[in-house]
Amino acid sequence: MRGERSAVVIRRVGRGAWRVARHEWSLVGLAALALAAALTWPTLRHPASTIPQDTGDPTLQAWQIAWGGHALRTDPARVWHSNTFFPEPYTYAYSDTLLGFAPFAMVGEGPVAAVVRYNLLYVLVHALAFVGAYALSRQLGAGRAGSAVAGASFAYAPWKLAQAGHLHVLCVGGIALALAMLARGHGWSLRHGHRPDRVRPGWAAGGWAVAAWQVTLGFGIGLPFAYVLGLLCLAVVAGFGWRWWRRRARPAVPRGLLLADLAGVVGFVGVTLLMAAPYFEVVARHPAGRRTVAQIAMFSPPPIGFLTAPPQSWLWGERHGTARAALGFPGEMTLLPGVVLIGLALAGLVFSAWRVRHRIALAAGVLVSVALAAGTTLGGDGDPGYVTLVRYAPGWDGIRTPGRLVLWTTLLLGVLAAGALTVREPAAGPVGRWGRATRLVLVLPVALVLLEGVNRTPHVPVPAQPVALRGLTGPALVLPSEGTREFHVMLWSTDGFPRVVNGLASFTPESQERIRAASATFPDVGSVGYLRAAGVRTVVLLPGYAADTRWRGAGDRPVDGLGIRRTVVGDGIVFHLD
Repeated sequence: MRGERSAVVIRRVGRGAWRVARHEWSLVGLAALALAAALTWPTLRHPASTIPQDTGDPTLQAWQIAWGGHALRTDPARVWHSNTFFPEPYTYAYSDTLLGFAPFAMVGEGPVAAVVRYNLLYVLVHALAFVGAYALSRQLGAGRAGSAVAGASFAYAPWKLAQAGHLHVLCVGGIALALAMLARGHGWSLRHGHRPDRVRPGWAAGGWAVAAWQVTLGFGIGLPFAYVLGLLCLAVVAGFGWRWWRRRARPAVPRGLLLADLAGVVGFVGVTLLMAAPYFEVVARHPAGRRTVAQIAMFSPPPIGFLTAPPQSWLWGERHGTARAALGFPGEMTLLPGVVLIGLALAGLVFSAWRVRHRIALAAGVLVSVALAAGTTLGGDGDPGYVTLVRYAPGWDGIRTPGRLVLWTTLLLGVLAAGALTVREPAAGPVGRWGRATRLVLVLPVALVLLEGVNRTPHVPVPAQPVALRGLTGPALVLPSEGTREFHVMLWSTDGFPRVVNGLASFTPESQERIRAASATFPDVGSVGYLRAAGVRTVVLLPGYAADTRWRGAGDRPVDGLGIRRTVVGDGIVFHLD
């Protein structure tokens, strides 16, 4: 009898597991992971020793993620005062922080772990973008094939290949996922309108939580998202007021949903303000960190940029070489959302599952997002347009790369395309609700969109940590201190996170500039005295990197009478100033 009961339990568990495994969302999740691994390949081939695109910004962001986890694990109150740019405060806010990834960094230590972590997240953010846009399209009422096109285009649009070195730009899946959860929580879709019986307060609360998490990844992407959410909230309130006025009675709002929204809005605004506060401190201390219209103009794309793919595109890279040559800053101006996607979206304006007014609204959103992404090229100076926002919208003057707003263009085009591919499902027959022929036809657009996302992104070796920096104690200065080598020092500093003068941002703090200038003649009486007064206790010279810099030959200069100790450690020379 006991054996029969065990067999029954095993069968029930097996059937339940099979139902979960074959559920739509399980299959979508697995497909998203498989596509991410394939379309970011060879990221996972050597995750501990190579990194996508180059060793510039990716190594910086590997450090950013690692520092966030280290700070939360050891001293959360000092998370904004990182170990770099000594002795400056609020140095974690010198660029977008990726703080939302900090929990991933609470496991593993050192430069190798930081690189592995970065590569894994690089793959996962592509999967999240697919799932987020798929979920949003499904919630709006699109079919599976249309939603797959929206997910594939949002995750693998050609323009994203130029951003392979910017993880905070690639991680946009939280935007689409938050919008999907909020729409589901409020029982709303494009195809069916508002259905009160489908209101789910838990989903609404979850949507606000995901939105807050998205903001913690950086304001370059998060700030426009916050403004979009604000506009959507105003639209909902306006619609609520309109119905109230028309019906002369207050529309019923479930108490649970009202509480979820109030808590969600308060939490979202609170997180946004907490994230913004350190940036206000940085701008107050370093006015040079404020973006100017001239800087924005330098990154503003011309109209041809929206039809041009970056060189990392396998399909379009070589074909668009001539067009790229006419762009002033191709890395931020090659903004092609996808030829197939544009074609499907145009078709969606003519025939679609969406109502005509919704198609018009989506098309208007595409035009507005393109106009804003054009920066200062709209109307010749961007005012009215992007420059207007820079002047009057709080925080907008911190965003110098308007072209990245093309993510909204891509998302809206994906929703239009999803409507075009959402056909009426035939009545049940021998093959169920969907005919085999229909399935095969609808797979083709997904395959074509994915084809445009095939990459030629280089994966370069990560500079190994010099032996002289292992177990380094700070405050320290690593020489040479200039250029993108600073990013490598930041990555190497994940070994214990000693305080270092080194660091690189869009501006140079005065204290760092003075220390660099004083160290040009190191070691001598003047430089040693200045470094001691500044609090620096250790100087590490890396001769292999100093050959063509002002620190060439510093290791051979005499140190007699300077009161310092010089030690050769592996491939470096360590000077102890104390």
